[in-house]
Amino acid sequence: MKWALIGASDIASTRVIPALRLAGQEVLGVMSSNAERAEHYAASHDLLGHSDQLDELLSWPIDAVYISTTNELHASQAIAAAASGKHILCEKPLSIDLAQGAQMVAQAKAHGVVLGTNHHIRASGVHEKIREIVGGGELGDIYLARVNHAVGLSERLRGWRLSGEAQGAGVVWDIVVHNVDTLRADLRSDVVEVTALSATGELARSGIEDLTNCTFRFANGVIATTCESYLVPFSRTSLEIHGSLGSLVAMDVMRQDPIGDITITNATGRHDVVVDDRENLYVKTIRRFEQACYGIGEPFSTGADGLAAATCATGVLISARERRTVALSELTSA
Repeated sequence: MKWALIGASDIASTRVIPALRLAGQEVLGVMSSNAERAEHYAASHDLLGHSDQLDELLSWPIDAVYISTTNELHASQAIAAAASGKHILCEKPLSIDLAQGAQMVAQAKAHGVVLGTNHHIRASGVHEKIREIVGGGELGDIYLARVNHAVGLSERLRGWRLSGEAQGAGVVWDIVVHNVDTLRADLRSDVVEVTALSATGELARSGIEDLTNCTFRFANGVIATTCESYLVPFSRTSLEIHGSLGSLVAMDVMRQDPIGDITITNATGRHDVVVDDRENLYVKTIRRFEQACYGIGEPFSTGADGLAAATCATGVLISARERRTVALSELTSA
């Protein structure tokens, strides 16, 4: 497939362009709102095309676009791409406006194009193994889950993520959406309500959340807690799932790389789980997306999955700011 990049971003540079090429895709060019940046980015990554106009990029002979602009631009750019018949892999969050997110999903369907959300963690071989364990009933009835996704924000990313409220700054739109998407997949259920606390620490400005603690109630009865932060560079990410027959603990698994370990403790003791799949998460995401474009299956995380994660994130923000539990039905029926 032939691709173009909407957004001259760090994530495209460090992760997605290499993954596209490893997956046998062709990257034709890039668009940035800054023409000079687009030209420099194209030269730095051996791309033939560059533009500062979305319409021009969409006129290129491409099959798909990868959108990684700032969050408030995702919806309008994806809707334009759908109207031009291009398949869309959109960086998370799908949209920071739920009505626009729903429109993205509807327009992709109306124009017969695939819309995927780049929730790369789902593609991890460790999480595929976790889904196999949960789905196979090895843990029995699941009651509780817990995610630690408190990390340190890299110096090079300390721009709009810490100050741009209109752009969707902060850990809710950056990290909570990943945690919710991963839990929805691993627990095989949807969130029905959320209660959250948030704080603004030493990094963020203008009241932007850089620390959150969330509790989610799932439709299947599981209660899950998550912790997200930009302030703790030496923490290890983790996921725990606790059931009537066993407890699963997975360390270093909420990451961009194919790492992490799983242990299960049950009536017979503690057991390490073998994970054979250590393939690049982004390559797997792109390969699955390409198959979906050819009518085979769905992306790891669909547009609908991205909208569900964005709905949860909106609920987190409302809960933390209004100090109340939010039923997601309030948001989906609005």
